[in-house]
Amino acid sequence: MKKIGELLKATEVLRTAGDTEAEINALVYDSRNVGAGDCFFAIVGAKSDGHEYISSAVGRGARAVVCQRMPEERAEGVCYVEVADTNGALADMAAAFYDHPSRELKLIGVTGTNGKTTTATLLYDLFRALGYEAGLISTVVYRIGSREVESTHTTPDAVRLNAMMREMVGSGCEYCFMECSSHAIVQERIRGLHFAGGLFTNLTHDHLDYHKTFAEYLRAKKLFFDNLPEGTFAVVNIDDRNGRVMVQNTRATVKTLSLRSPADFRCKVIEMLPDGMLLRIDGSEVWVKFLGRFNAYNLLTIYAAAMMLGQRKEEVLTAMSALHSVSGRLEYIRAEDGTTAIVDYAHTPDALENVLETIGEIRGAGQQLTVVCGCGGDRDRTKRPEMARIALKYADTAIFTSDNPRTEDPEAILRDMVEGLPSDARYLKIADRAEAVRTAVMLSRAGDIILLAGKGHETYQVIGTEKIHFDDREQVRINFENRKKT
Repeated sequence: MKKIGELLKATEVLRTAGDTEAEINALVYDSRNVGAGDCFFAIVGAKSDGHEYISSAVGRGARAVVCQRMPEERAEGVCYVEVADTNGALADMAAAFYDHPSRELKLIGVTGTNGKTTTATLLYDLFRALGYEAGLISTVVYRIGSREVESTHTTPDAVRLNAMMREMVGSGCEYCFMECSSHAIVQERIRGLHFAGGLFTNLTHDHLDYHKTFAEYLRAKKLFFDNLPEGTFAVVNIDDRNGRVMVQNTRATVKTLSLRSPADFRCKVIEMLPDGMLLRIDGSEVWVKFLGRFNAYNLLTIYAAAMMLGQRKEEVLTAMSALHSVSGRLEYIRAEDGTTAIVDYAHTPDALENVLETIGEIRGAGQQLTVVCGCGGDRDRTKRPEMARIALKYADTAIFTSDNPRTEDPEAILRDMVEGLPSDARYLKIADRAEAVRTAVMLSRAGDIILLAGKGHETYQVIGTEKIHFDDREQVRINFENRKKT
C-alpha cells in the first residue's frame, strides 16, 4: 500500500479535496475493476469519459479519485485529486507505486512503423544468448526472463508496464526491450519510464485513422526522442528521410545507421540465398538466417544497440549468426511437393512491398507467386488501394480477402481496395479468408510460392466485436494436407 500523497510528488496537481495521507491498494482506470481501497483514474478516452463512472468507482470502494474535472458531489472519506491530464498522472503515479523499476533496468525503446517487433524480439534473444536475463514487451508476447505472458497491446498501459518491470527486476533481469507504439507515446503510457536508449526503424503510411495526418503521426514518434534525457542514446536509420528529423530536438547522444550512406554503423548485403544472407557489418562478415534488406536494417539496428550498450563486437556477431526469425515474420511452411507458403505480418504498404521484393530476390525461374492479403476494418482506409496495387505489381495471382474486418462490411473493405485499379487488372475477391487460403493452395503448382500477408503471428480474426480463432499457418497446413490426399 502507498499513500496517495507520496504518489503525487512527480505529478502536477491542480487541487485536492480529502485526505492525501490515505493509503491505496492499487491503481485502476476501469471502474468495473475497482476494489476496496483502490485509486480510480477518470480517463478521457476516444469512446468514453471516465468521469461518468466516478460515482460507480466510489460505490465499489475507491479510496481516491484522480480526475480532470473535480465532481461537485464528493463522497465522505474519499480523496479527490484534480490534474491537467489523467493519462499523464496515471503514468507518473504507476512508476512511483512500483518504486520506479525502469531505473533498475537498462530499458531500450524501439519505435517506427515497421520492424519494431522483430528488432525488440531479436534484442531480447541476442542478450539472452550473451548470458543476460532480459525482459521483452512486444506485439507478439511479453517475456519476464524466460516466463511468457500473453500480449494484449503492442505497448500496454502504464500500470501493467511498471508492474511487469518490477517483476523483471525481481527475476534478475538487467535489460528490457520494448516496442513503443505511436498510440502509447501520445497517450503517455510510457511517461515516467527511464530509458537507457531509443531506436528508430522507419516511418511509413500507417495509423492515420488515429493520428489523422502523417505530420501528426511523425510528431508522435518524434516525441519519444524529444523526451530522452541526457546520458541516453538514440540510434536512427538515416536511409529513412525522417531519421534525422526524429532526433532534431533530442538531448540523447545520437548515432546513425545506414545500408546506403556514411553512418556510425554500416551494413552491406553481400549475398542473399533462400536460407539466409551474408552481411558485412562494420567491416566484418556474418551469415544470418534472415532474408531481405528490411531484415538487414533490423539486424544492423540490434547490432548498433548492442554496441551502445557496451557489448563486444565479436561476441555480438557470433550470437547474431544463430538468431532465428520472429513468429509470423517471413515464416516458411513447405508442402511435400515443394510449394512454399510464407506467412508474414505485413499490413502496411511499405511492409508488403518489402516482403514482396525479398521474395522476388530469391524466387526461381518459373515459380508462380500468389499473394493473399486484405486490410483491417475500422482502420486507415487510405492505404487500402495502395496495398492492392502493390500486390498486383508483384503477384502472378492476387487474392484480396478479409483481415480483421471488425465492425465494417468485408465486401465494403474489398471495394475500397480495388477502387481505381486498371480495368484489365487480374485479381480475385474472396471475403472468407479460409476460402481465400484454400483457393491460393488449389491454384498453386508444385514448387510455387504463396504469400499470406497481414495476419502473421495472430491466431484470430476480429469479426464484429468478437475474436474468432483463425491462424493462417493452420489453414495452409490443412490445405496442403488435403491437396496431398487428392
